[in-house]
Amino acid sequence: MITGILLAVARIAGETAPLLFTALSNQFWTSNLREPMASLPVTIFKFAMSPYENWQKLAWAGVFLITAAVLALNILARVLTRNKL
Repeated sequence: MITGILLAVARIAGETAPLLFTALSNQFWTSNLREPMASLPVTIFKFAMSPYENWQKLAWAGVFLITAAVLALNILARVLTRNKL
C-alpha cells in the first residue's frame, strides 16, 4: 500500500504537461479549489521562457528539485519493498 502511494506521488510529479494546461498559472498559493493554483512545473515553464538569465537558472534549480524528489520516492519505494517479495 505504501509503495503504491509513493509511486503514485512520483508519477504525479512527472505529469507536468497537463498542469501547464489546467493550472491556469497562478503564481500565488490558494486554498480555494475554484481558483487557479500555483505549481512548480508551471513556475519552471514561466521562468525558463523568461529573458532573464537568473530566472532561467532558477528554472534549472526547479527541474533538479523535481527530478531529485522523484528519484528519492522511487528509491524509497524500492527500499520498502525489498524484503516483501
